[in-house]
Amino acid sequence: METLSADVAIIGAGPAGMFAVFECGMLKLSCVLIDALDELGGQCVALYPEKPIYDIPAHPAIEGGALIARLEEQIAPFDCPKLLGRQVTGLSGRAGDFTLATSAGDAIKAKTVLLAAGAGAFGPNRPPLEGLAAYEASGAVRYYVRKREDLRGKRVVIAGGGDSAVDWALALQGIAASIAVVHRRPKFRAAPESSAQLDALAAAGKVEMAIPYQLHALHGAGGKLEAVEVADLDGATKKLGADVLLPFFGLAMDLGPIAEWGLDLAQGRVTVDPATMQSSLPGLFAVGDIAAYPGKLKLILQGFAEGAVAAHAAYGVVNPDKALHFEYSTTKGVPG
Repeated sequence: METLSADVAIIGAGPAGMFAVFECGMLKLSCVLIDALDELGGQCVALYPEKPIYDIPAHPAIEGGALIARLEEQIAPFDCPKLLGRQVTGLSGRAGDFTLATSAGDAIKAKTVLLAAGAGAFGPNRPPLEGLAAYEASGAVRYYVRKREDLRGKRVVIAGGGDSAVDWALALQGIAASIAVVHRRPKFRAAPESSAQLDALAAAGKVEMAIPYQLHALHGAGGKLEAVEVADLDGATKKLGADVLLPFFGLAMDLGPIAEWGLDLAQGRVTVDPATMQSSLPGLFAVGDIAAYPGKLKLILQGFAEGAVAAHAAYGVVNPDKALHFEYSTTKGVPG
C-alpha cells in the first residue's frame, strides 16, 4: 500500500504508457505508473514477447519483450514509481486535484491522469472443457507463449483461426515435436501471407490440420495432458496426441471501473480531442488503444506520438501560470 503524489498518474504500463513517462519526464513532470499486470509491458510481454514487431521506427524488427526492455531503459532516469499488480478502482476530484484508489489500497494524488490502459483489463476466452483448470495450473493448457524454448520437443495442439493461432504454428516450426491446428472451417482470419505459409507446411506434412473440427475434451491425469479430443460438425471425434494445448480464441476485454467514471465512450474506448488527447473530463487524457478519435490507427507508434501530445497538454494543467517553451531533446538532453 502506497501514498503517493505526482503531476501525472499514468494508468497502464504498456508501451504507450511507458513512453508517456519519458515524454512527461522531459517536461519535468513527475509520474506514477500503475498497471493490473505484475510486470511492465502490457500485451507486448503478456501475448507476444518473442514475436517481432516491424513498424517501430529505427527498428527493422524488434521482439515485443525487447521493445519493453528498451523502453524501461529509456524511462529509468526519471525514477517513476511503478505500482504493479493492482487495478485503479476509484477516481475522484478534478483537474489539478485528482485522487486515485487502487485494489491494493494505494492513495494517489495527481494533478492530471493519463489513461494508457489498452482495451482495459484483458484475459483469454477459455474453451468450455471439463477439467480445464487442472491443465491450466500445470501449464498443459496455455493462452500465452512467453518463450518458444518452453515448448521444445512438445506435442503442441493449437486451436483457433486468427493471427495468433497461425503465427504460433509458424513460429514453433523446428521447436515443437509436432504441431496440429484445430479450426472449425478451412478459411483462416489470419494475414493472407501467413495463411499461405501454413498451407505450405501442411502440404509438406509438417503441420496436421484438424479441419473442420472443434475442441471436445482433454485426456490425461494429474494435470498431465496426453491427448486433445476434437469433434467435427457431425459429432464424429478423434484424438490428437498432445503435451500442450494452445487455445487462441481472442481476449475478453473489460474497462472495469473506468467505464463508471462518466467519460464519453465510443465502442468501449475513450473519446478524446486529438489536438490534446484530453477526454470529456478536463485533466484526464487517454493515449494508445483506449483512445478514440476520427482517423485513429491502433499502432504502437501512434500511441507514442499521442503520449507526446498528452504530456504537453498536461503541462498546462500542472503549470497553469507557466508558459511552456518547446525545446528539442537534442538541445536540452535528458534532465538529470
